[in-house]
Amino acid sequence: MTEAGLVVHRDGGVLRVTLARPERRNAFDAALIAALADAFADVGDARCVVLAGEGRSFCAGADVEWQRASIDLSFDENVEDAMRLYRMLEAVDACPAPVVARVQGYALGGGSGLVACCDIAVAAPDALFGYSEVRLGIIPAVISPFVLPRIGPGAARRYFLTGERFDAETALRIGLVHEVAEDLDAAVESVVEALLQGGPQAVRAAKRLVREHPTGEATAQIAARRRTSDEGQDGLRAFLDKRHPAWLEE
Repeated sequence: MTEAGLVVHRDGGVLRVTLARPERRNAFDAALIAALADAFADVGDARCVVLAGEGRSFCAGADVEWQRASIDLSFDENVEDAMRLYRMLEAVDACPAPVVARVQGYALGGGSGLVACCDIAVAAPDALFGYSEVRLGIIPAVISPFVLPRIGPGAARRYFLTGERFDAETALRIGLVHEVAEDLDAAVESVVEALLQGGPQAVRAAKRLVREHPTGEATAQIAARRRTSDEGQDGLRAFLDKRHPAWLEE
């Protein structure tokens, strides 16, 4: 399916979502934001989602023409505009299936925010990140709820305030990405394969565990539900019987 600069297709258990505005470095505009929100609103039974950008860049942030059009918006119209971006990022962040980002070239502003919404991010050595909003007299407010838990306030105090760009190794050090790989496709597919080894429902439950961080008896109840589930029973018995669980035999 192709819509408003976005290509979505199913590859077995993997849903591949690709920003397809390479001539604009996959920068956001209103149509792309809406298309992304729709794509992540319902990923069905996908085992994982790979989010990528076509061409030389992952996502260069806000499209220049979209920014130009926003200059004359009223305060209330700006709030509505920003909320559309927030809801899209929230849809990616809350996607029940794990989301893997394949990052190359520019991942600036909202593009860096989009990376922070993904569960696992793999970057090429040439990837370039940054929260450059202050250099335009604005701030990365809308993406901050997703970026701050990822990189922490220490890194945010530097990069939100200076607006400077930083390379893939720095992104790795501050926790924005998980891996820097020369062979980006091979590294992404290795992560995908690892995700497919887990029980489909267990992987989704593990993502909820990280997002919700329960404590006390709630953790025991969650563990018990998984152990007594059909998938949990099959996985445990398969381990003891030295066989593959059902989800690896499908």
